[in-house]
Amino acid sequence: MTITERDAETVRTLRALEDDRSSVRLRAAMAVGSAPDPRYVDTLVERCAVEPEFFVRDMLTWALTRHPVSLTFPRLAAQTRSERAQARSQSLHTLSKINDRRAWSVLTPELLADTDDEVARSAWRTAVLFVPDGSEPALASALVAQLGRGGRGTQLSLSRALVDLGEVIVPALQAAITAPEPLVRAHALATRRLLRDPDTGFEDAIEEAKRVVALGGPPREER
Repeated sequence: MTITERDAETVRTLRALEDDRSSVRLRAAMAVGSAPDPRYVDTLVERCAVEPEFFVRDMLTWALTRHPVSLTFPRLAAQTRSERAQARSQSLHTLSKINDRRAWSVLTPELLADTDDEVARSAWRTAVLFVPDGSEPALASALVAQLGRGGRGTQLSLSRALVDLGEVIVPALQAAITAPEPLVRAHALATRRLLRDPDTGFEDAIEEAKRVVALGGPPREER
Protein backbone atom coordinates (compact mmCIF):
# COMPACT_ATOMS: atom_id res chain seq x y z
CA MET A 1 0.00 0.00 0.00
CA THR A 2 1.39 3.38 -0.99
CA ILE A 3 1.60 6.35 1.37
CA THR A 4 -1.35 7.97 -0.39
CA GLU A 5 -3.44 4.81 -0.10
CA ARG A 6 -2.52 4.42 3.57
CA ASP A 7 -3.50 8.02 4.28
CA ALA A 8 -6.82 7.50 2.53
CA GLU A 9 -7.47 4.37 4.57
CA THR A 10 -6.68 6.28 7.74
CA VAL A 11 -9.18 8.99 6.84
CA ARG A 12 -11.87 6.38 6.12
CA THR A 13 -11.26 4.68 9.44
CA LEU A 14 -11.35 7.94 11.38
CA ARG A 15 -14.64 8.81 9.73
CA ALA A 16 -16.00 5.35 10.51
CA LEU A 17 -15.24 5.87 14.20
CA GLU A 18 -17.72 8.76 14.12
CA ASP A 19 -20.34 7.11 11.91
CA ASP A 20 -24.00 7.35 12.97
CA ARG A 21 -24.26 3.54 12.94
CA SER A 22 -22.93 1.78 16.02
CA SER A 23 -22.07 -1.34 14.00
CA VAL A 24 -19.78 0.71 11.76
CA ARG A 25 -18.12 2.35 14.77
CA LEU A 26 -17.62 -1.05 16.36
CA ARG A 27 -15.93 -2.48 13.27
CA ALA A 28 -13.74 0.58 12.96
CA ALA A 29 -12.57 0.32 16.58
CA MET A 30 -11.85 -3.37 16.06
CA ALA A 31 -9.85 -2.59 12.93
CA VAL A 32 -7.82 0.07 14.72
CA GLY A 33 -7.01 -2.32 17.55
CA SER A 34 -6.02 -5.02 15.10
CA ALA A 35 -3.62 -2.70 13.27
CA PRO A 36 -2.45 -0.07 15.79
CA ASP A 37 -1.30 3.27 14.42
CA PRO A 38 -0.33 6.33 16.48
CA ARG A 39 -2.48 8.49 14.23
CA TYR A 40 -5.60 6.93 15.73
CA VAL A 41 -4.84 7.52 19.41
CA ASP A 42 -6.27 11.03 19.76
CA THR A 43 -9.50 10.08 18.05
CA LEU A 44 -9.86 6.91 20.12
CA VAL A 45 -9.53 8.91 23.34
CA GLU A 46 -11.94 11.56 22.10
CA ARG A 47 -14.52 8.95 21.07
CA CYS A 48 -14.35 7.30 24.50
CA ALA A 49 -15.62 10.56 25.97
CA VAL A 50 -18.74 10.70 23.81
CA GLU A 51 -19.49 7.18 22.54
CA PRO A 52 -23.06 6.30 23.65
CA GLU A 53 -22.89 2.51 23.22
CA PHE A 54 -21.24 0.45 25.94
CA PHE A 55 -19.98 -2.31 23.64
CA VAL A 56 -18.37 0.25 21.31
CA ARG A 57 -16.71 2.01 24.26
CA ASP A 58 -15.35 -1.35 25.36
CA MET A 59 -13.85 -1.90 21.91
CA LEU A 60 -12.37 1.60 21.94
CA THR A 61 -10.70 0.79 25.26
CA TRP A 62 -9.34 -2.45 23.81
CA ALA A 63 -7.99 -0.57 20.81
CA LEU A 64 -6.22 1.90 23.08
CA THR A 65 -4.58 -0.95 25.03
CA ARG A 66 -3.04 -2.10 21.75
CA HIS A 67 -1.12 1.17 21.37
CA PRO A 68 2.08 2.15 23.20
CA VAL A 69 1.51 3.33 26.75
CA SER A 70 3.85 6.23 26.08
CA LEU A 71 1.18 7.59 23.72
CA THR A 72 -2.00 6.64 25.56
CA PHE A 73 -1.18 7.38 29.19
CA PRO A 74 -0.69 11.18 28.92
CA ARG A 75 -3.90 11.57 26.94
CA LEU A 76 -5.94 9.40 29.28
CA ALA A 77 -4.52 11.13 32.33
CA ALA A 78 -5.58 14.48 30.90
CA GLN A 79 -9.10 13.17 30.32
CA THR A 80 -9.53 12.37 34.01
CA ARG A 81 -9.71 16.15 34.53
CA SER A 82 -12.38 16.67 31.87
CA GLU A 83 -15.63 18.43 32.69
CA ARG A 84 -17.46 15.59 30.91
CA ALA A 85 -18.27 12.75 33.32
CA GLN A 86 -18.04 10.04 30.66
CA ALA A 87 -14.57 11.23 29.70
CA ARG A 88 -13.43 10.92 33.29
CA SER A 89 -15.07 7.53 33.80
CA GLN A 90 -13.91 5.93 30.57
CA SER A 91 -10.35 7.24 30.86
CA LEU A 92 -10.10 5.77 34.35
CA HIS A 93 -11.50 2.48 33.09
CA THR A 94 -8.96 2.41 30.26
CA LEU A 95 -6.11 3.29 32.62
CA SER A 96 -7.06 0.25 34.67
CA LYS A 97 -6.59 -1.90 31.56
CA ILE A 98 -3.21 -0.65 30.36
CA ASN A 99 -1.52 -1.74 33.60
CA ASP A 100 0.70 1.30 34.17
CA ARG A 101 1.23 2.01 37.85
CA ARG A 102 1.47 5.73 37.13
CA ALA A 103 -2.33 5.59 37.11
CA TRP A 104 -2.16 6.04 40.88
CA SER A 105 -0.81 9.54 40.36
CA VAL A 106 -4.01 10.71 38.64
CA LEU A 107 -6.37 9.36 41.30
CA THR A 108 -7.06 12.56 43.19
CA PRO A 109 -9.37 12.80 46.22
CA GLU A 110 -11.80 14.62 43.93
CA LEU A 111 -12.04 11.60 41.63
CA LEU A 112 -12.49 9.17 44.50
CA ALA A 113 -15.38 11.33 45.72
CA ASP A 114 -16.66 12.35 42.28
CA THR A 115 -20.32 13.32 42.36
CA ASP A 116 -20.96 11.14 39.30
CA ASP A 117 -21.37 7.55 40.46
CA GLU A 118 -19.86 6.00 37.33
CA VAL A 119 -16.75 8.14 37.65
CA ALA A 120 -16.40 7.31 41.32
CA ARG A 121 -16.85 3.58 40.68
CA SER A 122 -14.15 3.63 38.00
CA ALA A 123 -11.86 5.56 40.36
CA TRP A 124 -12.41 3.07 43.20
CA ARG A 125 -11.64 0.06 41.01
CA THR A 126 -8.55 1.67 39.53
CA ALA A 127 -7.26 2.85 42.91
CA VAL A 128 -7.44 -0.64 44.40
CA LEU A 129 -5.50 -2.03 41.44
CA PHE A 130 -2.63 0.46 41.68
CA VAL A 131 -2.43 1.54 45.32
CA PRO A 132 1.27 1.55 46.36
CA ASP A 133 2.46 -0.45 49.33
CA GLY A 134 1.87 1.55 52.48
CA SER A 135 -0.91 3.71 51.03
CA GLU A 136 -3.68 1.19 51.66
CA PRO A 137 -4.87 2.66 55.00
CA ALA A 138 -5.24 6.13 53.50
CA LEU A 139 -7.13 4.71 50.53
CA ALA A 140 -9.34 2.70 52.88
CA SER A 141 -10.25 5.88 54.77
CA ALA A 142 -11.05 7.70 51.53
CA LEU A 143 -13.28 4.87 50.34
CA VAL A 144 -15.02 4.39 53.68
CA ALA A 145 -15.95 8.08 53.56
CA GLN A 146 -18.13 7.21 50.54
CA LEU A 147 -20.19 4.54 52.33
CA GLY A 148 -23.94 4.96 51.98
CA ARG A 149 -23.88 6.83 48.67
CA GLY A 150 -25.75 5.93 45.53
CA GLY A 151 -27.92 2.99 44.59
CA ARG A 152 -27.34 -0.69 45.15
CA GLY A 153 -24.91 -1.07 42.23
CA THR A 154 -22.74 1.80 43.45
CA GLN A 155 -22.77 0.45 47.00
CA LEU A 156 -21.79 -3.00 45.77
CA SER A 157 -18.88 -1.55 43.78
CA LEU A 158 -17.64 0.31 46.84
CA SER A 159 -17.92 -2.75 49.09
CA ARG A 160 -16.02 -4.86 46.56
CA ALA A 161 -13.27 -2.27 46.33
CA LEU A 162 -12.95 -2.15 50.11
CA VAL A 163 -12.96 -5.93 50.47
CA ASP A 164 -10.24 -6.18 47.83
CA LEU A 165 -8.03 -4.05 50.09
CA GLY A 166 -8.31 -6.71 52.81
CA GLU A 167 -7.97 -6.42 56.57
CA VAL A 168 -6.43 -2.96 56.34
CA ILE A 169 -9.97 -1.56 56.04
CA VAL A 170 -11.08 -2.78 59.48
CA PRO A 171 -10.21 0.32 61.59
CA ALA A 172 -11.88 2.76 59.18
CA LEU A 173 -14.81 0.40 58.70
CA GLN A 174 -15.33 0.00 62.43
CA ALA A 175 -15.52 3.77 62.84
CA ALA A 176 -18.17 3.94 60.10
CA ILE A 177 -20.27 1.35 61.91
CA THR A 178 -20.82 3.93 64.66
CA ALA A 179 -21.66 6.76 62.25
CA PRO A 180 -24.87 8.72 62.91
CA GLU A 181 -26.30 8.07 59.42
CA PRO A 182 -28.26 4.78 59.23
CA LEU A 183 -27.33 4.23 55.56
CA VAL A 184 -23.64 4.54 56.35
CA ARG A 185 -23.90 2.15 59.31
CA ALA A 186 -25.80 -0.42 57.26
CA HIS A 187 -23.34 -0.22 54.37
CA ALA A 188 -20.41 -0.53 56.75
CA LEU A 189 -21.95 -3.56 58.45
CA ALA A 190 -22.66 -5.22 55.10
CA THR A 191 -19.09 -4.59 53.94
CA ARG A 192 -17.71 -6.04 57.17
CA ARG A 193 -19.78 -9.16 56.63
CA LEU A 194 -18.48 -9.50 53.06
CA LEU A 195 -14.94 -9.14 54.35
CA ARG A 196 -15.50 -11.90 56.91
CA ASP A 197 -17.50 -14.15 54.57
CA PRO A 198 -16.77 -13.48 50.87
CA ASP A 199 -19.36 -16.07 49.83
CA THR A 200 -22.16 -13.95 51.29
CA GLY A 201 -24.27 -12.24 48.66
CA PHE A 202 -24.36 -8.46 48.85
CA GLU A 203 -28.16 -8.37 48.79
CA ASP A 204 -28.35 -10.64 51.82
CA ALA A 205 -25.60 -8.71 53.59
CA ILE A 206 -27.12 -5.28 53.07
CA GLU A 207 -30.67 -6.34 53.95
CA GLU A 208 -29.48 -8.00 57.15
CA ALA A 209 -27.40 -4.93 57.99
CA LYS A 210 -30.41 -2.66 57.48
CA ARG A 211 -32.46 -4.81 59.85
CA VAL A 212 -29.72 -4.67 62.47
CA VAL A 213 -29.53 -0.89 62.21
CA ALA A 214 -33.31 -0.50 62.30
CA LEU A 215 -33.50 -2.60 65.45
CA GLY A 216 -30.71 -0.64 67.08
CA GLY A 217 -28.35 -3.59 67.21
CA PRO A 218 -24.99 -3.01 68.88
CA PRO A 219 -22.33 -1.84 66.38
CA ARG A 220 -19.65 -4.06 67.80
CA GLU A 221 -17.04 -6.17 66.08
CA GLU A 222 -18.39 -9.60 65.11
CA ARG A 223 -17.10 -12.52 67.11
